[in-house]
Amino acid sequence: MSQEPQRRPPARIRVTAPRTRAAAARSRYSVSRELAEQSELGEMFIRSLMRSQLRLALVVAGGFGLILLGVPVLMLLFPSINGMSVFTVPLPWLLLGAGVYPVILVCAVLYTRAAARNEDRFRRLVDDDRSSRPAWSAEPE
Repeated sequence: MSQEPQRRPPARIRVTAPRTRAAAARSRYSVSRELAEQSELGEMFIRSLMRSQLRLALVVAGGFGLILLGVPVLMLLFPSINGMSVFTVPLPWLLLGAGVYPVILVCAVLYTRAAARNEDRFRRLVDDDRSSRPAWSAEPE
């Protein structure tokens, strides 16, 4: 028996796919890129935001209009209000003159908060997509 030195098998090498632009190009575009390129998808996101803001504006304006029209209806249903006065100022004038401004202020505050919430949701949609992309992605934003 001859003694030959035992050969060790070669060390294993892990082979992985290269992380190149080609791999990044296959991934879907980010929302911010869709918006910047004004693609159909980006336009759909913008239309969705505009539609939600329009819906909010119509709801607030409709609610304000109902409250404002409620004062004359109240005077028609209860005619005795027309004869009342507070510090020599007729009550209907006070309701229409001074009573409407707090309602306007409340409607404005509610509208502003809801519009900011809509825009914040939209902004998070755009920002979430940026942060979910892998760090090695070389795709421009």
